[in-house]
Amino acid sequence: MTLDDQLGLEGPMRKVTITGAHGKAGRAAVAEFLAAGYEVLACDIAGPVGRNSDLGCPTMRVDLSDYGQCVQALDGADAVVHLANIPEPGMYPPAQTINANTAMNQNVFLAAAALRIPRVVWASSETTLGLPFGEPGGTLEYLPVDEGHYPHPASSYALSKVLGEAAAEQVARWSDTSFVGLRITNIFSEADYAKVPTFWAEPSSRGWNAFGYVDARDVALACRNAVEAQTKGSINLIIAAADSLMDRPSAELAKEVFPEVPVRGSIEGHQSLLSIDAAREAIGYQPQHSWRDSVSAGA
Repeated sequence: MTLDDQLGLEGPMRKVTITGAHGKAGRAAVAEFLAAGYEVLACDIAGPVGRNSDLGCPTMRVDLSDYGQCVQALDGADAVVHLANIPEPGMYPPAQTINANTAMNQNVFLAAAALRIPRVVWASSETTLGLPFGEPGGTLEYLPVDEGHYPHPASSYALSKVLGEAAAEQVARWSDTSFVGLRITNIFSEADYAKVPTFWAEPSSRGWNAFGYVDARDVALACRNAVEAQTKGSINLIIAAADSLMDRPSAELAKEVFPEVPVRGSIEGHQSLLSIDAAREAIGYQPQHSWRDSVSAGA
């Protein structure tokens, strides 16, 4: 079955609208989809647009808190990759964070359903799983953390993502649109890898997300995998690198930093403690990048 068949398309053109296109993940996603032969409309509330954009595709300024603007931006798309949100806790007052993210997510979901767009891939968050681990308000019940470790929001940001997942499930139930929520961990670019060795002396400093990370290019790959996968309804998947940020074995770190937390199964080598098994199974996600390609362990 071809991608066009999977998405119900009648012709060869495949058009994807990408929101949050000027962000770290958004830029990588635009590049990924363009390289794969998609027609891309990039959207963001900030950054250069039109002929001044450096994204290599048409770029539109869109305020996703306005439903009408959402409909205009998504009209004609065969799929939506929705990466626009306040990106992390603490950037804005709690109520502003939850109100803004909820408005953007629900407007995109409802517009996609109204336009009968077959697939929405969107940025949920690892924070829905109980972060910050080992800190006040956080929850860590077992390792490795998987999709069953949910919901444990410890901030209004995390709660906004839990509400987004709930909304996606219901919109999928009564529409023709299916959803894949990506519970993305801490995103690194190639330039960020130079700071990785500074984490090693104090492993507990990265315990807040179980030493996890993901390369921006692998987030982009996960977005394309999710657009092209044959899934139904609404599913939510952890998206992380295959390994941890640390130079020591993951089982050793788990025992040292989280001595009271039970381990399920075996933990091999530098395996990520944020399980990506479900993403491998559901959308064929296979991360291609690691900090170890750029930085020598023990440096």
